[in-house]
Amino acid sequence: MPPAQRILPASRLDHVPGDDRAREARRRIMSPWRAWYSTERWQRLRDLVFARDGYVCQQTGTLCSGTGNDWNAPVADHKIRHDGDPDLFWDLDNLQTVTKRWHDTTKQRIERAERDGRGG
Repeated sequence: MPPAQRILPASRLDHVPGDDRAREARRRIMSPWRAWYSTERWQRLRDLVFARDGYVCQQTGTLCSGTGNDWNAPVADHKIRHDGDPDLFWDLDNLQTVTKRWHDTTKQRIERAERDGRGG
């Protein structure tokens, strides 16, 4: 007899924890602008930001010399959240080079606080 399946409560986004593929699919549906990150236009713009900033994190001064998921890989960060506003998304002056570590920790904490109404 097969083991009983554990039934997990639905999260607020109704996905099973650990099911990253389903989570990303829902995010794309709810935020169609996410597709902009896959465009050649975005790749050119982010490369322009990195070159302009000399591959130096504009928040920490760290040289962004990593690749992929390295902590010091460069990330093109929107200074002001765009929330799908194309003018903010594509604005070169609204972009800065930051390290992946800064983007995935400090920046996310700031944005979470803003969304929760605690300021940044």
